[in-house]
Amino acid sequence: MRYYQRRGLLPEPARPQGEVRRYGAEDVRRLRFIRSAQAAGFTLNEIGELLELSASDDRARARQLAQARVAALDVKIRELKEAREALAGLATACSKKRSGPCPILKAFDA
Repeated sequence: MRYYQRRGLLPEPARPQGEVRRYGAEDVRRLRFIRSAQAAGFTLNEIGELLELSASDDRARARQLAQARVAALDVKIRELKEAREALAGLATACSKKRSGPCPILKAFDA
């Protein structure tokens, strides 16, 4: 929570009991928002903007951010599928080859 406070995503809570931090329901809601947005792949800067948009209800900008995140996820999915296919091919080649260097280790050494 302190990290998010330093980043400006959460306000510093009042300390009515000296050094004990007291978080309220709004702080918990905001933390859940941050964690959910992180799980969706948003950066902390984007999350800060989403939090600001939440107050203004700027749906067009929120939609733009979401569409950009979807496009980035599509690229990542494509990259992961390519990596999976390449690794599966190396594993198959490794199982068929009984002598010489392992195709998997050779590929990583190149």
